Amino acid sequence: MLTEGELFLIERAGNKLQEQCHEASKRGGWWTDLATGEPVKITKELVGSKLMLVVTEVAEAMEGNRKDKMDDHLPHRKMIEVELADAVIRIGDLAGALGLDLGGAIAEKMRYNANRADHKIENRMKEGGKKV
Repeated sequence: MLTEGELFLIERAGNKLQEQCHEASKRGGWWTDLATGEPVKITKELVGSKLMLVVTEVAEAMEGNRKDKMDDHLPHRKMIEVELADAVIRIGDLAGALGLDLGGAIAEKMRYNANRADHKIENRMKEGGKKV
């Protein structure tokens, strides 16, 4: 189980990562309407599109894992590693755009999961218990 101090550090790190991912994306023009030069309007459809981009990164990570491939752009790294990094970057960017507290949510969820009955080894070993 993580200590409260460790959870605090996770929260801070998560929020810093979110901030940096979103700022880099904004500097890259990804939150600017190319036709008008104005900030992109955040709609349910845009959020849905951004979430599906996260899904595609995870799917690419799966493919890299399945084929045990090295990455095309960073050939010294496994594809699964780079694609998971892409997914984290996209999640941090979107969370930043939406003004979420991703680091806080991660820390709280880790605290919650540490105490879940269905996550305990003895319950996972039971018939019908979580295996993965």
